[in-house]
Amino acid sequence: MAIEPATPESINNISLLQTLGIQLREIGDRHAVMTVTVADLHSNYFGGAHGGLLATLVDTASFFPRLLLPSGVACTTTSLQVNYVRPAAVGDLLTARSDLLHLGRRTASVRVEVTNQEGKLVAHGTVSLLVLEQPA
Repeated sequence: MAIEPATPESINNISLLQTLGIQLREIGDRHAVMTVTVADLHSNYFGGAHGGLLATLVDTASFFPRLLLPSGVACTTTSLQVNYVRPAAVGDLLTARSDLLHLGRRTASVRVEVTNQEGKLVAHGTVSLLVLEQPA
């Protein structure tokens, strides 16, 4: 199951990310940064950002440090834990920064922090990835 290395263009063209308005902003060797502006379509019953948006942001950002999908490493989520710290309101700009903590032959561990436009922590999480295939 060889995959093409992910590029900023191919990542930002993922239909789910386009639908949700999530955009890749930065790929670093061991980190990635993604953003989304909370809109009405992201609202929960109380009018704030739905927890599913934050979980999607944490999960998605975990794949894009350069050593993972941008290098052609095929992987999938095996565990996702999200801790919600404060609500995000419609209009808030959320920034998710993922940091690759470990990359082995079969697993990867990633930590993600989501902050608002004021730099306040909104959520944080950890993601475990199963490495399906290394690039040839």
